[in-house]
Amino acid sequence: MTWKYKALLHAKREDPKESCGLLLNVKGKEKYYPCRNLSMTDHQCFIIDPEDYIKADNTGDIVGVVHSHPITPPIGSQADQIGCEQSKLPWYIVNPKTEQWGYLEPCGYKPPLLGRPWVWGVTDCWSLVRDWYKQEKNIELRDWDRPVTPEEFAKSPLFENCAWRTGFRELRPEEKLEIGDVLLMSILGDGLNHVAIFLGDDVLHHLTDRLSCREPYSQWLLKCTGKRYRYAS
Repeated sequence: MTWKYKALLHAKREDPKESCGLLLNVKGKEKYYPCRNLSMTDHQCFIIDPEDYIKADNTGDIVGVVHSHPITPPIGSQADQIGCEQSKLPWYIVNPKTEQWGYLEPCGYKPPLLGRPWVWGVTDCWSLVRDWYKQEKNIELRDWDRPVTPEEFAKSPLFENCAWRTGFRELRPEEKLEIGDVLLMSILGDGLNHVAIFLGDDVLHHLTDRLSCREPYSQWLLKCTGKRYRYAS
């Protein structure tokens, strides 16, 4: 039984949820290692269980990422392309109904700042801040491991704890905002759970389950803003 057949069977068992797993090189043989999908929206994206990842890594060399598209054709989405770049591994995609396969490999893909879909930990508000700083200022901001779900993140937001370690300092009340400053906001929840970039009269940000956008820095967004930061190093 080939690894692709095993991965297909896994995808069929998980349908209509997305299956996910890893392709291993075990003593020269390709083997499929099924993993649990921890995503809260497991019908449209996947998060490989970290414990499964460690077990797979202890079993053999990880040489690929495998997941299914239960509804759509096995063509890499924008989130897939970004994830592929981040993993630095080839990605294999299978549709459990048509049994067709797709393939992606790292090629230097960079997502546009505007109109990107929201995927937790892949294209979310902090990812947008990092990509803007890289594109506009050639500054590589540190990424931070997110909790598995946004709900867990809401209980312990990272931004306040990580801002200074990422090179930002909090602005004093009398300091005026400048383009590129980062705004920490509380959006429909407790704590500062969202980040945006100040662009003069507008902000660039990426709200949950929406496309990234540039919009006016309205009174509502101003009221949501809890802290302001500037990159200092």
